[in-house]
Amino acid sequence: MAVTHLLLSECMNGRAMRDRILLVDDEADIAELLEYNLRQAGYTVVVARDGASALAEVRRQRPDLMLLDLNLPDIAGTEVCRRLRRDAATATMPILMVTARGEEIDRVVGFELGADDYVIKPFSPRELVLRIGAVLRRGGAAGPAAPAERITVGVLEIDVPQHRVEVEGEEVPMTALEFKLLYDLASRAGRVQTRDALLERVWGYAPGIETRTVDTHVKRLREKLGAGRDAIETVRGVGYRFKTE
Repeated sequence: MAVTHLLLSECMNGRAMRDRILLVDDEADIAELLEYNLRQAGYTVVVARDGASALAEVRRQRPDLMLLDLNLPDIAGTEVCRRLRRDAATATMPILMVTARGEEIDRVVGFELGADDYVIKPFSPRELVLRIGAVLRRGGAAGPAAPAERITVGVLEIDVPQHRVEVEGEEVPMTALEFKLLYDLASRAGRVQTRDALLERVWGYAPGIETRTVDTHVKRLREKLGAGRDAIETVRGVGYRFKTE
């Protein structure tokens, strides 16, 4: 299907927004709603109605972020994400999945494939715009150089400068977001971190947004850590705490 280009130059909070978003959704009403809200927020929008058109558009001009529905008529959204993550040219391109499938296993699979965030239909357009902004800020920010230090708790060792995690001497592969979450907790060992605080620091979200993103990522992080999983404690009703020893 044809790809529709909607270009505009608007201002948001007194600053021109030039980020280009590729919106991939075959449901006309949903696509129209998303398109309108993104345009109102000042983004340049490109709409693709199926997976093949989305992949072709990415090859033509890589967007700053892809908003990807999983239920597409030709290629599943999960397969689109998998192909993009396997290509070095698009391996780090931000992808935010939008889907009606809200089971925990679906979110875990989405994050495992490399999605930067996962939004469940029906959703708040305002929250979606905030999440997109947070993902873009996270991807574009060049943070300060990592401090030269190592954090060790039991069998778990975090090499901060090299962004490496080892459990019982074996390296554990981590995505950039997983490492950021683990380091955020470890650097504040012994202190309880609320979900809102983690959302704000790690994901860049405004406080008060209701989401299970933190819980899903912590669950996946614990699975990866194996024997070192107990370093992250759950504080019921509050959040998480990293052990001091």
